[in-house]
Amino acid sequence: MFFESRVFRRWYIGMMVLWVALFATLNSIPFLIDHWYYPAIMVLGAFVAGLTPEGGGAVAFPVLSVFLDIDRAMARDFSLMIQSVGMTSASIWILSRRQNRLASYAPVLWYVPVAFVGFVFGMNLMQGIPVYIIQALFLSLITTFALAYVASKHRGHRDRLPDTGIVDKAMLAVILFAGGVCASLFGTGADIVLYTLLVTRFRMDEKIATHQSIMVMAAISVLGFGYRGVWDQGITDYQVRTWLCAYPVVLFMAPFGSYVLSKLKIDWMLRGIVALNIFQLAYFNLKAPTPEKFLFSLGFSVVMFAVFWLTLAHMTRPKRAPSAP
Repeated sequence: MFFESRVFRRWYIGMMVLWVALFATLNSIPFLIDHWYYPAIMVLGAFVAGLTPEGGGAVAFPVLSVFLDIDRAMARDFSLMIQSVGMTSASIWILSRRQNRLASYAPVLWYVPVAFVGFVFGMNLMQGIPVYIIQALFLSLITTFALAYVASKHRGHRDRLPDTGIVDKAMLAVILFAGGVCASLFGTGADIVLYTLLVTRFRMDEKIATHQSIMVMAAISVLGFGYRGVWDQGITDYQVRTWLCAYPVVLFMAPFGSYVLSKLKIDWMLRGIVALNIFQLAYFNLKAPTPEKFLFSLGFSVVMFAVFWLTLAHMTRPKRAPSAP
């Protein structure tokens, strides 16, 4: 059952009590009514975050940044803020389940610092990239990943990261660093690139890899939220209030997505996510179209689909056993 874990029940109740206290102090019902679209967006966004290797920002960032014309940095911050609740809630649910072996998730302890270094690097050196290029990159990333993800067979079987040599460790570090940079640009993405490497290069079980990617993105979201609020002092009162509007939604929906992942075949849901991502990419290019937007979208999509297809759809095929002499 969804609330079978005592640890998760206590976490959930404690976080709801905290939300009530924060909402009563910092927010209001009229503000919630006026900004109803924030929790509405996260009903789907948080469910996606718990169900797939894509974070809730995969829905929140494009809807806010592209559809609603909200400032790109504010859309990124909202993604980080809301994932700090939703994906952390999903992580607590995963870790508290008796069926899951905690040893399988031990590598997350060193994944996170490397990814956070990439996040800080991106925050300080990558924020001057034109907004339309960041939007084109993000929409191409999530669309091509979703297409290759649905088309692949995910034949990984390992329940933990194997002992790795220096080359594999360097590759992991580069991917984690790049994922942190992605999170600094659009509030998510570290989970996607990590998942891809885990199920291909290291042939890890799909669900274990998904869980690890959720935990890494949860930690980067918490750290990123803290970085923006404490170090940059860039979180406004308005952002806190919109975060509180969606908080209880993601607290439930993200772990519920992980619960669905553990119980059902989800092919039809994944196809729906693919359709949503394609629609978002098409809308981006049709809204105030320019040759630059189209060319960057096309270029990013071709390159990333080739990468994801070659890895997810081909490298996960089982290796042939060596023929007898």
